[in-house]
Amino acid sequence: MSRCSILAARRTAVVPRNGVFKDMALQDLAQPVIAQLLKDAALSPNHIDELIVANAVGPGGNPARLCALASDLPQTVAGLTIDRQCVGGLDAVLLAKSLIQSGQCNIVIAGGVESYSRRPLRYHTFSDGSAPQAYEQAPFTPWPDRDPLMSQAAQTLAEYLNISQAQQDAWAMESHRRASATPSDFLEDEIVLLAGQSRDKFTRSLTSRHCQKAKGICGTITAANMAVAADAAAFLIIANEDIARGYTGQKIEILEGASLGDDPQMPGLAPVSAMEQALRKSRLTIADIDHAEIMEAFAVQAIACQQKSGLDAKKVNRYGGALARGHPIGASGAILATRLYHILRRDRGIGLTAIAAAGGLGTALIAKSA
Repeated sequence: MSRCSILAARRTAVVPRNGVFKDMALQDLAQPVIAQLLKDAALSPNHIDELIVANAVGPGGNPARLCALASDLPQTVAGLTIDRQCVGGLDAVLLAKSLIQSGQCNIVIAGGVESYSRRPLRYHTFSDGSAPQAYEQAPFTPWPDRDPLMSQAAQTLAEYLNISQAQQDAWAMESHRRASATPSDFLEDEIVLLAGQSRDKFTRSLTSRHCQKAKGICGTITAANMAVAADAAAFLIIANEDIARGYTGQKIEILEGASLGDDPQMPGLAPVSAMEQALRKSRLTIADIDHAEIMEAFAVQAIACQQKSGLDAKKVNRYGGALARGHPIGASGAILATRLYHILRRDRGIGLTAIAAAGGLGTALIAKSA
């Protein structure tokens, strides 16, 4: 099977909902990122065969088509939207890999975009004429008693693995510390300037005092150790082996990936299964991983993935994670892949990224410097 490489990766800053991105449509968030990607890779829009966009809380329809047209891609680029909630952005990259390896495409732009600020109100309607009933979360299993809110699932995971609030708060504080210490030139390579934002807005000096005063959400889960809802976009250019071979810029080879389901009541453990499968397919062990980007929707999820997989904590989220950025659901997996791309460009080696989603889903990707 032919190899696939990432030629370029970019994202916007991550901005908490109702911030400076609050009035931007999905395509307005995506277009500057796609334009910069093409410039980085020295590609014409005519080189692009497909655009895959993950989106979770948008209005429906086909946001990928809007993004393709707004980005002046050829009208032949239909645009494919996927919704797998939090894992969608990383699944978009794996789907691009599959399209290329099957010979259907040569170059694909893949990633995700989310405007939590502009998410539509949703209602259940009833045939008996009763008033429509608003709802916040779609069902992710057919069994109401096995379809927890994500904060409840995080608390169940904390109890199952005996992970204390103090441990979760410590992870969150370290995430903010690492994010605050990220070199400016690293972020300049990663982030496309939009609405004056060149750094993630939520990153701050988080202290134990702040954590103690944080609003409680569910048991040990608080506003300090769970990621804030946010707006952002992130995209990557993935190309086949022949194109990558002739590419003079820095590229990262995608080795393997895995996307699978697990226990819906503890989705935080699903990435561990995905990591194990991706490692087996790559004929690697966890000891071979030099850099890891693990989603921090909740601190307890990241801790669980690090502990259960055997990853060295020093290799995980070296520049901070979603706790210090925010969680733009459909874009989060693509942000992880973008971060991994830029780390491997600079420091080389083998990298892994993994993320969980509602319904008990987990996705992982392994890549290496070329």
